[in-house]
Amino acid sequence: MTSQDVSAQNKLCVREMTIDDLPEVFHIGEEVFTAEFSPTLYRTWDEYEITTLFNSDTELCLVAEWEDRIVGFALGTTVEKQRGPWKYGYLVWLGVRPNVQKAKVGQGLFRELRRRMHDQGVRMIIVDTAADNEAAISFFRKQGFGNPREHVYLSLNLTRPRKK
Repeated sequence: MTSQDVSAQNKLCVREMTIDDLPEVFHIGEEVFTAEFSPTLYRTWDEYEITTLFNSDTELCLVAEWEDRIVGFALGTTVEKQRGPWKYGYLVWLGVRPNVQKAKVGQGLFRELRRRMHDQGVRMIIVDTAADNEAAISFFRKQGFGNPREHVYLSLNLTRPRKK
């Protein structure tokens, strides 16, 4: 299956994730979020991420199917600040099989997630990615995101002796 196959057939189905989809979603994430491609995403991608979001925000956990095969997923949540006037949407994970990443699978997933968040009263969607992930930044800009901000991650290795 190639991105041209998915685009040409236009039989992409975006639906709510079921519990039976969890293993396949995890494996797609393993394909996409590799240590070589993105150490930051690889570090945080695990089964707990999927199950936690699935258990708390099932309606914002989506899969994209093409010919009865899952080719991508989106995992989102909402955040409401206490005494805050806005409800925020957070697109936590978006993964598409590498061989169909140019077939608008991500766009279909995002469009449905956006619709669902809007229906829930979300006023702003937030997404983050690595500053050097040019493909993701380009994708999100095409979806209407703007105003990028870089943030810094620091780490502390506790297995090394502390220097005085």
